[in-house]
Amino acid sequence: MLTLFHHPMLASCRFVRLAFGEYGEELALIEEKPWNRRREFLTLNPAGTLPVLLAEGDVPIVGAQVIGEYVDETRGVLKRERRLFAENPMERAEIRRLVDWFLTKMESEVTRHLVRERVLKPMIPREQGGGSPDSTAIRAARSNIRQHMKYINWMAGTRHWLAGPRITYADLAAAAAISVLDYLGEIDWTEQAAAREWYTRLKSRPSFRPLLADRVRGLSPVSHYADLDF
Repeated sequence: MLTLFHHPMLASCRFVRLAFGEYGEELALIEEKPWNRRREFLTLNPAGTLPVLLAEGDVPIVGAQVIGEYVDETRGVLKRERRLFAENPMERAEIRRLVDWFLTKMESEVTRHLVRERVLKPMIPREQGGGSPDSTAIRAARSNIRQHMKYINWMAGTRHWLAGPRITYADLAAAAAISVLDYLGEIDWTEQAAAREWYTRLKSRPSFRPLLADRVRGLSPVSHYADLDF
């Protein structure tokens, strides 16, 4: 069994867990607090970032998108119609674009700030960067949510899945980010009917069940978080 160093409230880590879940492969999970900068963890990844996958031979693979490519090359190519990448190069380019959108652009504009201020800072010692949440950063992140949700809603309303006719890494990247924000109660679903229907389909998949069971000590999820009919 492969081992994933992760944090349950990081979208990048959730993306990797969903990918392995879609392929029916279990992971041994080790929750890492990167701000502690453990020597053993830094030996695997000197950058101190998550996620890190210990692959075959205990070789560390660092970064969600890099791990995604590794999973496709070692598992996906054997799955045919269940492959999370497309065979066509242009379709693959669109999938990569959307994965980057949600794990890089949306992360930098929304998800990272809300997770840092609402989830991580209260548990990080002050001398390591913790402390009271920054309300300015929270407001800025919240102001960016609507545009990202409008984009998801448009894609979900014009395509069966975000990148085309079948589920791909693009859907997993978007759902990973959305699931974190939904846990925190940051999404208003009343104006996003197509996005809500798309997310309901994702939440109903077996790969999503472990994410819906995630809990953060001292921070309960919004009441509908694990509800498949919300």
